[in-house]
Amino acid sequence: MPRVLIVDDSPTEIFKISQILNKSGYEVLTAESGEKGIALAKQEMPDVVLMDIVMPGLNGFQATRQLSRDPETSGIPVIIVTTKDQETDRLWGQRQGAKGYLTKPVDSKGLLKAIDAVLN
Repeated sequence: MPRVLIVDDSPTEIFKISQILNKSGYEVLTAESGEKGIALAKQEMPDVVLMDIVMPGLNGFQATRQLSRDPETSGIPVIIVTTKDQETDRLWGQRQGAKGYLTKPVDSKGLLKAIDAVLN
């Protein structure tokens, strides 16, 4: 069963995304900040990380960059899940190492398809 780490400062978003993933058989881990997300990713080595952008402290772009450039976690694909839907945000996310980019609100089909794409 693939393990997914959700990094988001919104309890509502964590709840909604967790429900979709749990129903589809994924094991879900959560962190409410970029710093906690990086620490948990190193500790638990999830199969994929779903990363919000707008968070206090370390934002999602910074956290994605750290995960993708650290040899320990560089093999974990990061999918950005955010309200920011500008093309420049997408490009910047890719430059930080993100393997996917979804805008909120996410639909279950799109989310599962994106996770499947980075896992296969």
